[in-house]
Amino acid sequence: MPDYPQIFRVRQTFERPQVTDIPGEVASQLASLSLQKSVKPGQAVAITAGSRGIANIQLVIKAIVDHFKGLGAKPFIVPAMGSHGGGTAEGQQEIIEGYGITEAFCGCPIRASMETVVVCQAAEGFAVHFDKLAFGADHVVVCGRVKPHTGFYGDIESGLMKMMLIGLGKHAGAKIYHRAIKDYSFGQIVRSVAREVLSKCRIVAGVGIVENGYDETAKIQAVAPHEFEEREKELLVLAKKWLPSLPFKTADLLLIDEIGKNISGTGMDTNVVGRKYLDHVAAEHEWPKIRTIIIRGLTPETHGNATGIGLAEFALTRAIDAIDIPITRTNCLTGGHATGAMIPIHYASDREVLDVSLPIIGLTEPVDAKLMWIHNTLDVAEVECSAAYLDEARERTDLEIVSDVRPLPFDASGVLPPVARLGE
Repeated sequence: MPDYPQIFRVRQTFERPQVTDIPGEVASQLASLSLQKSVKPGQAVAITAGSRGIANIQLVIKAIVDHFKGLGAKPFIVPAMGSHGGGTAEGQQEIIEGYGITEAFCGCPIRASMETVVVCQAAEGFAVHFDKLAFGADHVVVCGRVKPHTGFYGDIESGLMKMMLIGLGKHAGAKIYHRAIKDYSFGQIVRSVAREVLSKCRIVAGVGIVENGYDETAKIQAVAPHEFEEREKELLVLAKKWLPSLPFKTADLLLIDEIGKNISGTGMDTNVVGRKYLDHVAAEHEWPKIRTIIIRGLTPETHGNATGIGLAEFALTRAIDAIDIPITRTNCLTGGHATGAMIPIHYASDREVLDVSLPIIGLTEPVDAKLMWIHNTLDVAEVECSAAYLDEARERTDLEIVSDVRPLPFDASGVLPPVARLGE
């Protein structure tokens, strides 16, 4: 049995732009587009709601609904999330309602369906699918968070254009687009499909959201259809600038309390843990470099979807028991990432996991291991770190040491508490 490293808590300082009046900013941004020129009283407006746990998303969606009500239009909400929720309308509606996006709160109907319309053939020779109910509306508003994608790199990654592609393409579209990306590239396919959707599916506006490193709303931008690509490039630059990061560039072990689709498309943000390009190791140019990842649980909001758990080497058995296998497989296979659903080696307690993982980190003695421990990849403002980082932390002006060095707090069963509890 190895000696365990002792831990201490650090607090990071990130840049912190923040929108404090969410409804007011949404209203102001949409007003700048003068949508009354194209949206007439009585017209139906479909508003997208995705599967990510975006800060204040229910307030953003309600404010969009209110704006179009003010124009005399009849807005409704459509879940737009590809194959998530098990690829069912009921599952997708359940996901958005879990974020507070309900008919009662937003004041308009939610219309969930997995049916699509094939609007045309893309230049690359595949069918372009679009949510049938949204296609039947007079106008469509695309709302989503702009941030670095977990698997693709470019000047357009995860955002409004991807929402038109994967989200509004539903399960049928997501399957074919991910196949096409294998033969071409994400950048080419997202532009190809977005071009067709913008010309044929009555997109009236986009609402892009960017978050800061504290999982807060940093910017809201209303976008006219002809400006989608240009504005999204600009928002992605900001998103990358404000993306949270781990406090240190290397680690032998990373403990993550929870993963889930509300946190990231791969359950944990690969941009944060350094596994965007390869499943179990950082690419040569990629940081941080984490040798071993241990998953301790799933978020309730993910409804058993453990997509991305296959990127970890170890897990607690409770995390594995919480997996909805069919939902996870459906999502990973649709995305063309079968390994994301693979089951890591798992044990009942944290002590057992550390007993097997610490001896295989290399020549470093277990007591001297570089270990970081986080709640999830959206919440890294405070991180528990092993004593091996203490000297560096003392020299860093961007880090504040907020606890003494102390032993890992195992209970009688060898299980650690949630990391957030240690900071209370």
